[in-house]
Amino acid sequence: MTDIKPLRDFIGDMTRLADEGATEQRWLTEGAALLRRLVAKDDWLPEDCTIPGPRYRQYLLHCDPLERFCVVSFVWGPGQKTPVHNHTVWGLVGMLRGEEVSTEMRPGAPMTPGQVDRLREGEVVAVSANTYDIHVVENALPDRASISIHVYGGNIGAIARSVFDPETGATKRFVSGYDNTSVPNLWDRSREMAAA
Repeated sequence: MTDIKPLRDFIGDMTRLADEGATEQRWLTEGAALLRRLVAKDDWLPEDCTIPGPRYRQYLLHCDPLERFCVVSFVWGPGQKTPVHNHTVWGLVGMLRGEEVSTEMRPGAPMTPGQVDRLREGEVVAVSANTYDIHVVENALPDRASISIHVYGGNIGAIARSVFDPETGATKRFVSGYDNTSVPNLWDRSREMAAA
């Protein structure tokens, strides 16, 4: 059984930032440092949030009760990628397993690629509606799954966003939702308490 304590501690630290009314800049700096610490070890993610599917999967790990932030596990099978999309809120991406490539897409007809980030295990990058918000993301590994942990400034699975046609730049509304029907049990501390 996985020791979920690192995720529970991370969520507690992120909740404290939310309670302090953190600015986007604080989320993107202090939150990034917290996420970097979380993805530095790969021993806490529940197995049922690591399963690839016929398309990339998005597993909700936690959503703040006031929807100030959420934590999501993205699982990328070989060759899988997103459509060109935006977020409309700040976000942090930390690489837990494998590698992924994010390519910024600039508006136009056709859209043109901008900054390209190759994210490796333990690395964290930020996205923001104020700077770098439209991109396409793909698994960088041709032979195995990659898993990244995403944190967003809202309940990303319930936020109306856009996908973009890369040839025309035309937008279409979408709401991503999540692939799981239940979230990890962060609060079963029975083993920890029994050992004390």
